[in-house]
Amino acid sequence: MVPPRPVVHAAVFALAALQALASDTFIAAVYEHAVILPRAAQETVSPEDALALMNKNMDILEGAIKEAAQQGAHIIVTPEDGIYGWVFTREAIYPYLEDIPDPEVNWIPCTDPTRFAPTPVLERLSCMARNNSIYVVANIGDKKSCNSSDPSCPSDGRYQYNTNVVFDSEGKLVARYHKYNLFMSEEQFNYPKEPEAVTFETHFGKFGIFTCFDILFWEPAVVLVSKLQVDTVLFPTAWMNVLPFLTAVEFHSAWAMGMRVNFLASNTHNTIMSMTGSGIYAPDGARAYYYNMKTEDGRLLIAELDSHPRLSPASPPAVSWSSYASSVEKCIPDERDFSGLIFYDQFTFSELTKPEGSITVCQKDLHCHLSYKMAEKREDEVYVLGAFDGLHVVEGQYYLQICTLLKCKSTDLSTCGQPVETAQTKFDMFSLSGTFGTNYVFPEVLYSDVQLAPGEFEVLPDGRLESKNTTSKPLLTATLFGRRYEKDLKHPLRNSP
Repeated sequence: MVPPRPVVHAAVFALAALQALASDTFIAAVYEHAVILPRAAQETVSPEDALALMNKNMDILEGAIKEAAQQGAHIIVTPEDGIYGWVFTREAIYPYLEDIPDPEVNWIPCTDPTRFAPTPVLERLSCMARNNSIYVVANIGDKKSCNSSDPSCPSDGRYQYNTNVVFDSEGKLVARYHKYNLFMSEEQFNYPKEPEAVTFETHFGKFGIFTCFDILFWEPAVVLVSKLQVDTVLFPTAWMNVLPFLTAVEFHSAWAMGMRVNFLASNTHNTIMSMTGSGIYAPDGARAYYYNMKTEDGRLLIAELDSHPRLSPASPPAVSWSSYASSVEKCIPDERDFSGLIFYDQFTFSELTKPEGSITVCQKDLHCHLSYKMAEKREDEVYVLGAFDGLHVVEGQYYLQICTLLKCKSTDLSTCGQPVETAQTKFDMFSLSGTFGTNYVFPEVLYSDVQLAPGEFEVLPDGRLESKNTTSKPLLTATLFGRRYEKDLKHPLRNSP
């Protein structure tokens, strides 16, 4: 079917307008929010009480949005669960949900609040964007009625979705995304029947959006970047930090580098739940980040990014991840190698017994190689080289290949792999590589006190993760975190409560 001429002309005009306004850089903002939680998330409250709690959180978010706009930000991301909290039952979360229409309806809730009423949260978010001339990204809950004609319809007659929304600088709803990979505790929500690859265009680049646990899977995360070629990913999250590989700032920064994309991560802040760690990340490293397990303070981050990072001279070169390690002499199992658990995955470890040297450790098809030199070999600290090649099956089921240089919790080798936040040993150099069976490898370097190391390491085209100079701080871990998506188990596609 050929579209009518006015539609064609409108589309051409819109594209021309974006091109005319195109900017090489933009100002991004993320806000880490200490969410005001309901007194009892398991209890059902009235719609009025639910809205009162959401308004308390939106009061705080509105202050951050105004400040970001005053500092010139074009877009701001707020956290997953940032408006009402978490750990609800299916019934208890219902008063907090709104029926969110498809963005194709061309709707500005701020100026037309009765069109899809009642939607007080969407109206207020729209007005925040419109009144401050800034794109606003928020996470709320969507509800969709269904009936017996739909064989997948839940028994209570509705679908409930963990949902991200985006409003442009005029307050128009331009994106809606239903979370596809639910975390194990999200029983209040349904899985959407199909994965959604949600993108939208601006004069400062092409954007994609997904939520928290989605980042570990092919759909929608890799699809958005590898197939749809977005420039920037928007990432509301409620991320619980897990050392040594899955702290928020560490993994999100690594994902941006591995995927060669901008990444705007906004985390909730709750130290009891180990939730902290937000950042503005570019392919060449973190532009701004925040990690704070000591206080309950939120934080606004603002930084400038390239609108099209793949075209930037600073964009890292393409990497052949197994090239160097495949040229190294093959791994021969050593009787001194030993096993240990990291987040329930059984690694093969080899201890760094000398101040400097080269060692190799292997597991299945993965051979990990390390060359290193410590600034000083301390008697009270132990480091190991570790390898894991297998299916992770705890909070989700996904296939990993990991090579890691990490500090053990104590000199007792049985503690290797246990979480540790501090170290004393600096390295004059390290070079880590592995025979990865995937192109999707994420380079992590984490210093003592869970600090990133922007600008202090690089990934060479042959797949080596190398320090540029002596580490400025003691090293917790240097890791190559690989994902073999083709070996994952199938998505559950559950649509029942």
